[in-house]
Amino acid sequence: MKSVSLFKIILLCVAILLIDAFTFYWLQSITQLLDFEILKTIIFILFWLFTIGLVTSILVLKLTLDKINPIRKQILISRFYGLGILSFAPKLIFVIVFSVLYFTHFLFSENQSLLVISIAGLLSGLLPFMVILYGIFKAVYKFKVYSTTIQHPLLPSSFNGLRIVQISDLHLGSFNYTYHKLNPAIQIINDLKPDYIFITGDLVNNYAVELRGWDKVFKPLKAKRGKFAILGNHDYGDYSKWKSPKAKKQNHDLIHHFYKTIGFKLLLNEAYIDTIEKQNIAILGVENWGKPPFKQYGDLNKTLEKAKTIPFKILLSHDPTHWTEEVLHKTNIALTLSGHTHGMQAGFQYKNLKWSPIKYKFKHWAGLYEENGQYLYVNRGLGWLGFPARIGMRPELTLIELKN
Repeated sequence: MKSVSLFKIILLCVAILLIDAFTFYWLQSITQLLDFEILKTIIFILFWLFTIGLVTSILVLKLTLDKINPIRKQILISRFYGLGILSFAPKLIFVIVFSVLYFTHFLFSENQSLLVISIAGLLSGLLPFMVILYGIFKAVYKFKVYSTTIQHPLLPSSFNGLRIVQISDLHLGSFNYTYHKLNPAIQIINDLKPDYIFITGDLVNNYAVELRGWDKVFKPLKAKRGKFAILGNHDYGDYSKWKSPKAKKQNHDLIHHFYKTIGFKLLLNEAYIDTIEKQNIAILGVENWGKPPFKQYGDLNKTLEKAKTIPFKILLSHDPTHWTEEVLHKTNIALTLSGHTHGMQAGFQYKNLKWSPIKYKFKHWAGLYEENGQYLYVNRGLGWLGFPARIGMRPELTLIELKN
């Protein structure tokens, strides 16, 4: 997680104080409807105690970050991020809605105006509060299977009906060693009876120590033909300060070792050729490749060397921008599997309709895309990073069935 300057933190605190000041102003109008002065006083005191406590805690956290254990630091930042959004967003909506209603109150009768405005205003703040609260405590663990079938003429007949389960962006450090939270996802995967299981990067937030104890959770994963993984941008330790290059390398090596421990083959700019009845497909795994500021460790040409003569290829590449820049129209790779975007962990989806603010940054951000007979699937992620919630963008387990 990238460091945020003290100046930006101060601006954030000022924004929280400003929106709370406006909220309090309108809250005073609403409490005019209450007859009990003591109750009003209690509401006002609790309101400002929370605001002052939140702002003070954010400033103290920023000033003491360097003294906090890195893993503990990640968890604290994530929790305050969630608490800040939970506090700020509903109040902002409340202020906007209440202000509009109040200044157009002439549409209501004098006897009803304040009561109607108060109820509408409170609901406008309460509803997003409940949605965010649900996203933090429930939706992050409501794993959803997204199923799709891809038909491709180059798929060998002996591989017809091949079942792939893709998981991505687990960010295990965010789970803070609550191993049982992922047990339902493991069971769902095994119940899907996959031929392959693919992990397409970002196993951790930054540190290999986040993996402590998780081997017992992932070892039970079963795939008939193999389990494969690649690295994502967070798996290289590039977002952390290290005592030495050796310490960073040791961290990197431990992540490699974890994959070996749980029975996954980590593909590092290399190909694996699978054979059924003398027919072959290639599983390609490229290291992380993204547009700056993301680094480009991936070497697609090297990855393809062993698989040039294999007609049907599946590429695991963490960042979906890689598909546009180096795969589409430039190779004969049939299917690319990516992650990285998380679907921004917030959006709207209904049947074939989908929207998220992340679409303005990534052209391909969730689900299946096809162009010129080449396919890209972007997984919405199983874990979370930063904002500890999922709003309209449930954690994903992808099931892809291949047909010829």
